[in-house]
Amino acid sequence: MTGYILIAVVMMIVGSIVSGTLNAKFKKYSQIPVSSGLSGKEIAEKMLRDNGINDVAVVSVQGHLSDHYNPANKTINLSPEVYAGRSIAAAAVAAHETGHAVQHATAYSMLQLRSQLVPLVNISTKLSNYVIIAGLVLMAGSALGNTVFLIGILLFAFSTLFSLVTLPVEYNASNRALAWLERTNMTNPEEHRGAKDALKWAARTYVVAAISSIATLLYYIMLYNRRS
Repeated sequence: MTGYILIAVVMMIVGSIVSGTLNAKFKKYSQIPVSSGLSGKEIAEKMLRDNGINDVAVVSVQGHLSDHYNPANKTINLSPEVYAGRSIAAAAVAAHETGHAVQHATAYSMLQLRSQLVPLVNISTKLSNYVIIAGLVLMAGSALGNTVFLIGILLFAFSTLFSLVTLPVEYNASNRALAWLERTNMTNPEEHRGAKDALKWAARTYVVAAISSIATLLYYIMLYNRRS
């Protein structure tokens, strides 16, 4: 258990650093107007039109950095500061979320895989911790405990797989966004560097989540091997 606590503490510290830097970057670039003068909503709508996508709605949702694309109802959901903002940060985030809509429209394979994993991950996330704890409680010299613990590890592994699949999906969406912003002159060279910087730190939050999940999974596997 000491190993698990150490992993949790280290990843919590790293996660806090990355999250704090992301918030600082977003605040910084939210204060710099974008030369195109378009709001996040207008950026998203223009990128959709340029990609021939006519069945996706751009809507405003509550929350800070709550921006996301919902493939189930084909909506780009932007936080108020992004939806109405006319800053580098608003342009970058809006284009990134639209990048996910473009992935959906073009049947990007990794997005399809992630979508297929969602139902399974929803179940495994709810059950894995309970099953792992049950396995640890029963484990001491028990074949049943070993089996239950192994099932818990397998359930947790689906969450780890989901974290890994998420990485190329997020980086690809950012690459699509940055390429479009540059190609259409929505951002000048200096603004483009800012947009790239903001999206880079946003992507690192997913990297931290993936590393944390991998480290935890490896710890569980090591624990299982040692006790079985």
